[in-house]
Amino acid sequence: MKFELANMTWPEAKEAFDAEAVVILPVGSTEPHGPHLPLNTDVTIAMAQARAAAAQLDAEGVRCVIAPPVAYGLTNFTEGFAGRLTIRPGTLFSLVEDILLALGQEGCKRVVLSNAHLEPAHIKVLRSLIVDFAGPDCHPDTTAPMAIFPDNTRRRWAATLGDEFKSGECHAGCYEASIVMAADPAQVREDKMRELPAVDLNLIESMQSGVSTFVEMGSEAAYNGNPAAASAEEGNERIAALAEMICTSVRETWPELFGAQ
Repeated sequence: MKFELANMTWPEAKEAFDAEAVVILPVGSTEPHGPHLPLNTDVTIAMAQARAAAAQLDAEGVRCVIAPPVAYGLTNFTEGFAGRLTIRPGTLFSLVEDILLALGQEGCKRVVLSNAHLEPAHIKVLRSLIVDFAGPDCHPDTTAPMAIFPDNTRRRWAATLGDEFKSGECHAGCYEASIVMAADPAQVREDKMRELPAVDLNLIESMQSGVSTFVEMGSEAAYNGNPAAASAEEGNERIAALAEMICTSVRETWPELFGAQ
């Protein structure tokens, strides 16, 4: 918790924010994740990734700050299920852009997005946004930080996250349920989870064919994959792999931070 901006006083934040600090911005959503996981599952996963990455980078001598998470995203695929709170693409773009610029005004020079919401339209916005923060001359605001987006849907990272993730059948399945079991077990309705059958929606093929919601794919409970197989042990493995995505990206992008090691 020591890395989290929301828990700091302003003098502590003043000390934490400097040109050498790496700020991790968790990005999630508020949407249905089956009858067994909470609506804030993506936020929980993004925070777990950010916390584990910050701890590892801190151990390597890199100062980290975790910004308060973005809890809203594009959630069109869960239309038809209660609790879905979606925003428009332009709203997501502007919201994350404004947060990055606000961090720059605080003196931050390096920001990493820790995104856990996998809807393609949501990721498309983040990919587009990050182009404007790729270097010192990319954004018209001269205080803008450099920002990177280790995108776990890219093949390089997806290959490290297990077979279910690679298959695409991972919305509230074993992958996500395991991470929530490890990061916030009290939020898992385990009695319901263990009774759920595995569901294969052919998610990637359905998306490619133009199907745009889980309801249209035949989902009756807003999940796919195999949540009954989830375990905290697997969750810890997935969190470690997610954290390594951020750590490796930071090492590759800002090797000067590790010069004293």
